Amino acid sequence: MDSKNRKFDILDAASRIVAEKGIFSLTLEAVAKEAGISKGGLLYHYQSKEELVEKMVEHLAVTYQSKIAAKAEADFEEKGKWSRAYLDVTFKQPYRKTDMHAGLLAAKAINPLLLNPIHEVYAEWQHEIENDGLDPIQATIIRLATDGIWLADLFGINPIDQGSKDLIYETLRRWTKE
Repeated sequence: MDSKNRKFDILDAASRIVAEKGIFSLTLEAVAKEAGISKGGLLYHYQSKEELVEKMVEHLAVTYQSKIAAKAEADFEEKGKWSRAYLDVTFKQPYRKTDMHAGLLAAKAINPLLLNPIHEVYAEWQHEIENDGLDPIQATIIRLATDGIWLADLFGINPIDQGSKDLIYETLRRWTKE
């Protein structure tokens, strides 16, 4: 297995631990065991728990950033394309390992500065959304509603059934074309 895949497997193992057992169960020993490697093998790739969590957040930020940028670039309708891209990627193209989002929770608990990569991409997205040809407030409401559903799903506190979520998505998508 190449180094890049091994690193992803380690990030995935760390995310599963946070998602299934909680932030306080995230130890280097637990991650090594979950990833099926020695602690020394883990330390070869990530020298500390803080670095591991930082890379979890970076991986999530880079992945989402590239998906949203590609979706916006492929949209031939200029007005609202960033808002649509953000909405579509969040609703329709979730990260293949949804518990990778657990890295955000771990970062907040361990060291909030580890959230900087996600802060940076959110600032870029917000700038693009506000300059998307839509009313900037309406575009921001679309982003915030999208974030709200995503976060409610992340925390498992979303009482909205899938049919209602689909209707909300369609309504928000329609707003990106007004």
